Amino acid sequence: MATDLRIKEQLPELTRRIVETYQDVPTIHYLGHCPLPNYEAIISVCEDLKEILYPGYRRRENLHLGNVTYHVGDLIDGLHDKLTVQIGRALRHSLSVQRTALEQGVEVPAVSDAVRHCTEDADFEALGQAKAVEFLERIPELRKVLATDVQAAYDGDPAVRTLDEIIFCYPGLEAVTIHRLAHVLHRLEVPLIPRMMTEWAHARTGIDIHPGATIGDHFFIDHGTGVVIGETCEIGSRVKIYQGVTLGALSFQTDADGHLVRGTKRHPTIEDGVVIYANATVLGGATRIGHDSVIGSNVWLTRSVDPHTTVVLERPKLRMRGDMPEAGVDWQI
Repeated sequence: MATDLRIKEQLPELTRRIVETYQDVPTIHYLGHCPLPNYEAIISVCEDLKEILYPGYRRRENLHLGNVTYHVGDLIDGLHDKLTVQIGRALRHSLSVQRTALEQGVEVPAVSDAVRHCTEDADFEALGQAKAVEFLERIPELRKVLATDVQAAYDGDPAVRTLDEIIFCYPGLEAVTIHRLAHVLHRLEVPLIPRMMTEWAHARTGIDIHPGATIGDHFFIDHGTGVVIGETCEIGSRVKIYQGVTLGALSFQTDADGHLVRGTKRHPTIEDGVVIYANATVLGGATRIGHDSVIGSNVWLTRSVDPHTTVVLERPKLRMRGDMPEAGVDWQI
């Protein structure tokens, strides 16, 4: 069947109507002259960083101590250039958002110290380069921490056979790897990019960790699907959590004008050695789970517990019908 050209003639009018909405609904487009961080470039950065963190497991094969220096050096050089540009864009955009908010008399978003006193003609690429180098300097230390996460997965899951299996296959390690990278950028007050990284990992793994969350070493997320860890959550060392766990906010404070109060601690503190089983929910900035405690499956917890505490639901009653010793009789267990 041939294309009906009469129908295609309607497309210019449709285009005009769509473009009109860019004026009528100005909050969901970005038509500025200064480019935003590029999503594909940020994904490329993440993939390059994983190649450095776990050499030999990703794109490049046949690596050994004789050629790995050249390979890593090439990646670092490229990451320097990519991050310089993308962080510079993010910093410039942050300043633009702040100034627009001031002009419109609305709530001013938080901005980093790096741009708070900048002018429009500031050298944002130079600022981006400084942040990029500071970030890359953290990679050796990050590898040491990630090694503890891999070991925690091996020690905590009898189904795994080798450390290689964890690095290749485990979504929990994937999410934690990207989080640890994004957390460094978050601490360096780089806007936008840390969230782009962790939401990319969220889409890939089903594990949602805000880059602001602080997580200690030997951290293991088993299975992982549906895990949510909020921005102000603080997690100690040797913590293990299972799928469906939420470490979230109990409520959101508002100011006199009804705006959300930002920058307060809204998410719980999980001390060292805690285990939280599947689908448990722990809420509130004042909630603290004491060290070496166990939170059972499906528990809803909004208050603190002491160290060495086990929290479980009362045993439920199950009613079963079917092929039982006395057919047709309901059995309560």
